[in-house]
Amino acid sequence: MLKFLLVVIVFAAATYLAVRVIQQRGLMPDKPVLPRRQPPRKMVAPDDDEEFLRDLDRKRLNPEDPESG
Repeated sequence: MLKFLLVVIVFAAATYLAVRVIQQRGLMPDKPVLPRRQPPRKMVAPDDDEEFLRDLDRKRLNPEDPESG
């Protein structure tokens, strides 16, 4: 029984050291690689939206322009 316990301890130590060496060399990531999710888009009020304001100015300055809607 003592020999079995000694073999298990030696195997565990060797496995631990092998994993540490792999981590130190950067071959194994510290965290599991998960797909990156983009953070939800922050809602922008119309008066803070640059594109909306530009479009309003374009419509105000060129009311007959067909592109301005």
